[in-house]
Amino acid sequence: MTISKNKKIAAELSVTEKQVQVTINLLEEGGTVPFIARYRKEMTGSLDEVQIAAIRDRNQQLIELDKRREAILKSMNEMEKLTPELEKQILEAETMTHLEDIYLPFKPKRKTKASVAREKGLQKLADFIMEQNSADLEAEALKYLNEEKAVLTIEDALSGARDILAEFMAEQPDVRGKMRELFLQKGSFHSKLIKGKEIEGQKYKDYFDWTESVKTAPSHRILALRRAEKEIILTLDIEVPEDDAITIIDSFFVKGRNASSEQVRQAAADAFKRLIRPSMETEIRLFTKKLADTEAIRVFADNARQLLLAAPVGQKRIMAIDPGFRTGCKLVCLDEQGQLIENTNIYPHNGNEALKEAGKTVKFLTEKYKIEAIAIGNGTAGRETETFVRGLQIPDLIIVMVNESGASIYSASDVAREEFPDKDITVRGAVSIGRRLMDPLAELVKIDPKSIGVGQYQHDVDQNQLQSSLDDTVISCVNAIGVELNTASKQILSYISGLGPQLAQNIVEYRNKNGAFKRRNDLKKIPRLGEKAFEQAAGFLRIRNAEHPLDSSAVHPERYSLVEKMAKDLNCKLEDLMKDDQLRKRIKLQDYISETVGLPTLNDILNELAKPGLDPRDQFEAFSFSDGINAITDLHVGMILPGIITNITAFGAFVDIGVHQDGLVHLSQMSNKFIKDPNEVVKVSQKVMVKITEVDIARKRIALSMKSDEKAEPRPKPAIQHKPFVKKVEKAIAEPETDIAIKLAALKNRFS
Repeated sequence: MTISKNKKIAAELSVTEKQVQVTINLLEEGGTVPFIARYRKEMTGSLDEVQIAAIRDRNQQLIELDKRREAILKSMNEMEKLTPELEKQILEAETMTHLEDIYLPFKPKRKTKASVAREKGLQKLADFIMEQNSADLEAEALKYLNEEKAVLTIEDALSGARDILAEFMAEQPDVRGKMRELFLQKGSFHSKLIKGKEIEGQKYKDYFDWTESVKTAPSHRILALRRAEKEIILTLDIEVPEDDAITIIDSFFVKGRNASSEQVRQAAADAFKRLIRPSMETEIRLFTKKLADTEAIRVFADNARQLLLAAPVGQKRIMAIDPGFRTGCKLVCLDEQGQLIENTNIYPHNGNEALKEAGKTVKFLTEKYKIEAIAIGNGTAGRETETFVRGLQIPDLIIVMVNESGASIYSASDVAREEFPDKDITVRGAVSIGRRLMDPLAELVKIDPKSIGVGQYQHDVDQNQLQSSLDDTVISCVNAIGVELNTASKQILSYISGLGPQLAQNIVEYRNKNGAFKRRNDLKKIPRLGEKAFEQAAGFLRIRNAEHPLDSSAVHPERYSLVEKMAKDLNCKLEDLMKDDQLRKRIKLQDYISETVGLPTLNDILNELAKPGLDPRDQFEAFSFSDGINAITDLHVGMILPGIITNITAFGAFVDIGVHQDGLVHLSQMSNKFIKDPNEVVKVSQKVMVKITEVDIARKRIALSMKSDEKAEPRPKPAIQHKPFVKKVEKAIAEPETDIAIKLAALKNRFS
């Protein structure tokens, strides 16, 4: 099966079989996606993270398919039901859905109406009816009357025979395939308000009496409808044209116009209403939920990636303030490494005297610790605190509102207690706010990605799939940036390729005991950190001012000798080669190509020599909201305000405009030209200008627009907005096993 499996993966992903096999081998040997993508380009043909992860996931899916295939073959052998024809069908089944359809007629099941009829001896009557010849049906049915078995009348006999036929029809793979197609093409969701839930369900008001095609329903709406159903606000059903469904079944089994044919027609109608419809509705509900989950998880992963890779302010001395009205503001001062050096409380919102005292404290601490930036949490009292700090007019100071989503989660976590065992949660929360400004990635990895305040319906989707996707995203981000070995927390170290929580802990303990690492090779002294872990991790760990110049770069230690040869060939020192662009231009890369090293790796090395350890994230830009706009009541239609993107969904983007309630820029209001994905226009943490188009104070809803005043281009029909989702459904019609298609789309978006 291995050769055919690799061939299938290669065809699906538009790569070669050799690339698939090499990638699978590297993964099985303990290689990680980031390591393989960066340091094994010659072996994989320069596959990127998207393709490598796709090969990994599709290979695992096909392994699971083969396991299920083996289990079914074993079960049917034990039941003595396995014929050569069935074995061939099972071995050739390419999807889990098709495999289960083949197995369904033989799958052990509880007592059914058909099994009861068989116990009454009516199987032969069912076979006679299915032949649909012109023989006298009533005369045949009389043969099966049996008082002991409660077959007292001709209708009793015919009814039992129809039960057998209905079950037979409902379990035929071809019938189920056509029914699946009907539900996907012509099915529709129908939601209804449950009586007495009008007030409780106001947030679902739009869906109180809603109908939408299964084929075109967008992912976020499916999840909203399912959540409303779970909260017992709405009922949700999937319906298809009944006549079309029964006609499909008739086309498979009805062969004439006699009494037996009429019994077959009745059995077909019963098969649909009693067996196929509920089965298909369950299957399509699960299928559309899976589609919606994958789309929502893709959105979440995209947002998380953008947030994790937000521009850092860098190693500056930071004052961080966690705002509050009645209980005051918690203030902390951090050094360039993010270490807490002082904390106190100020009360700028508790009257004039307290305000003056707070101002004195901020100015004193700013001067005492040579503070370069002030981070203010964007929660309750955030805008008021920002106004207070700006009013102090302290020169040469960056003042930034910081998204504090998840800071409370961190402050109550074991990680925070371990870092600050003698500080309360308010101090820990303020520290987290300050560190987020300094380096968002380093701080956000300390909390569950599900708590960082982005995504849609994250609590409604498959949690294992969500966790797996977010883990991939965090690992990708951390390794894309690399970490400073001598200052990194064990949390961020645990995401480095080849490490994990235990080795990260061992590294920190070794560092605490022996002092700063001077060379990458010292990692080999870490308990339990073997050659494989070193190979995977070393290139992503940086040592500033290391003994070996390349230890501060992304050049892997396995290539140090190659770079040293380049320097020797140019008759210069390694340090000179890294500093002098003219020297690097003299390097003839073709001279260093070998069986294991090609131009992709050589170009990476050359780029790294030019900018060793360069942080690929954007440069930090300070941002401030409009003065005097602090609450939703300060807004009115027509205002144009600065804002910052906090979250992106399939239907638009949420924007913080400084009023403690994010506004929504709907997809239709994001651009004058038609777009199908908000990511075409914005990303998380992006600064934007928005226009207020609607303010609903009662429902706490703010509608925004990013359109210019120029005349907008005509928009296509609304359904086209969801064209990518529709295409996934259409693919499912052709091939019900859609996991790979959906996951590939998710991966492509995640790493793009």
